Amino acid sequence: MLQRYGERVHKIAIDADFTCPNRDGSKGRGGCTFCNNVSFSPNGRKPPPLTEQIAAGRRVIRKRTGARKYLAYFQAYTNTYADVDQLRQLYDQALAEPDVIGLAVGTRPDCVPEPVLDLLDEYQQKGHEVWLELGLQSAFDDSLRRVNRGHGFAEYKTAVLHARERELQVCTHLIIGLPGETQKHCEITLKRVLELGVDGLKLHPLHVVKGTQLANEWRRGEYRPLTLDEYVDTATHLILRTPPEVIFHRVTGTASRKILLAPDWCSGKWLVLNRITEALHRQQLKNNHSLIPADCKEPPQWNSSARPATYHL
Repeated sequence: MLQRYGERVHKIAIDADFTCPNRDGSKGRGGCTFCNNVSFSPNGRKPPPLTEQIAAGRRVIRKRTGARKYLAYFQAYTNTYADVDQLRQLYDQALAEPDVIGLAVGTRPDCVPEPVLDLLDEYQQKGHEVWLELGLQSAFDDSLRRVNRGHGFAEYKTAVLHARERELQVCTHLIIGLPGETQKHCEITLKRVLELGVDGLKLHPLHVVKGTQLANEWRRGEYRPLTLDEYVDTATHLILRTPPEVIFHRVTGTASRKILLAPDWCSGKWLVLNRITEALHRQQLKNNHSLIPADCKEPPQWNSSARPATYHL
């Protein structure tokens, strides 16, 4: 987007007070075994009005990066789980902000009926930047059942094919470290996602947070989180097997120390990002990959105020 718009474009995370069909009884109750939405929703579950959220996000991002164009990122829970007219009202409200140039809409693969895709395509046809973010997590139905996702790979395939018919940009979320999965599972999941076509990817480590079924499994010794080394190894493995035209929107995820139980390293992202960067640099030196500029003698270090322009993470 830096090339497309000639300047930085950042996402402003929005909580529009949606719920999820896997929590309200439509598909199930209790949600995914790992789900405590506070772990990725900065506003918790009493969100202020959209205009206030955008204003607050704008202030933080301008101070941190100087960016002055934004995508309204409808993030928490299932952001297409409503009547199309209600969705239009919410999306229109966000796009009414003069510096909001588009939408990123996070949702489940089983919650994007064709009228919703038509609505997103309508915004795209008007010149807005539109990203459909689908939480697949794994291409293995057994893994999805084990964490109580309430959908399978078939629903994801249908959603992606219909989205691509409209040339909508799709960003797929994948979790590394699901119960029973190995690096090979992650590699096969990536392969199946790439075969269908995707424009962006997000990688997340599975972390254990308070108030979840996964936390109970962890306490009973039924689930062992990945070590940092294991996560970095798998994330690097996937990145190196992804075509360069596919943008990594994220390669790790964090949770607040207030709710995080394990693993400890999931409380801070910069350690993980630096480790992944170093691993990619080593692979470049070994295999002559072009992920990092050839004139870079040392692996770039990431911190809270700067990140290498060669990555879209």
